Amino acid sequence: MKARRVAAIALRLFYLYRGSPARIFPLLIWVAVDVLLWGFITRYLNVVANAKFDFVPALLGAVLFWDFLTRVMQGVTMAMFEDVWSRNFLNLFATPLTVVEYLTGLVVTAICTSFVSLAVMLVLAQAAFGLSVLSYGVALGPFFLVLFVSGIALGVAAAALLLRFGPAAEWLIWPIPTVISPFVGVFYPVSSMPLFMQVIAAVLPPSYVFEGMRAVVAGEPTPWGLLALASALSFAYLLLACWAFAHVFAHVIRNGLIARYSAETIG
Repeated sequence: MKARRVAAIALRLFYLYRGSPARIFPLLIWVAVDVLLWGFITRYLNVVANAKFDFVPALLGAVLFWDFLTRVMQGVTMAMFEDVWSRNFLNLFATPLTVVEYLTGLVVTAICTSFVSLAVMLVLAQAAFGLSVLSYGVALGPFFLVLFVSGIALGVAAAALLLRFGPAAEWLIWPIPTVISPFVGVFYPVSSMPLFMQVIAAVLPPSYVFEGMRAVVAGEPTPWGLLALASALSFAYLLLACWAFAHVFAHVIRNGLIARYSAETIG
């Protein structure tokens, strides 16, 4: 794997954002809207519930974590969408670029875009609602590691769908975080779900993050064992997603389906 080729994929994203400021809009505005919307909802719940429990870290913290995972996934898929929409995907693989280098480049772009969004969310949550995620202490690292790796795995798997089924698969990809969210217990404990949903939650790494977050907010010890299991699951899914992408890529090459991404098909 050549670092220069990986850097070239990431550099392409930089040029895209520099040449089109409108692309920066989703990185900043949508996450800001989510923080403000859920921040005021949690404040309202604190007032009407008149309870000792503070909804701000429990609910707004969950929103921050879930938005982070979503932005990581979209960081991967959007980078590939840019190649598909511009009919540039086939041109990339007319060069010595390998699948591993391309996927690594997508991950690098996801790191850049997702951490910009995360910085905006953390600053706004602290400034507007006094929520400091850093108060979670050393648990912060495993929480974000599991969400980051899970988001990358989802993004690579979504990229494989796009590669296999073509641009029309875009409508299958956007709803993925929404479809998964009820099963990972973003806003409620896994124990409150039906048994079949609990079984699904047990194999989804983010569910352990949100359970752990609620434990920390409630003053309980951080469930390090469950977070270790979630980390192992997330890395296993990442490897599986990369294998799936490589397998699909070989399939579209063998069957000529990759030609649908050629510039000559425009019109």
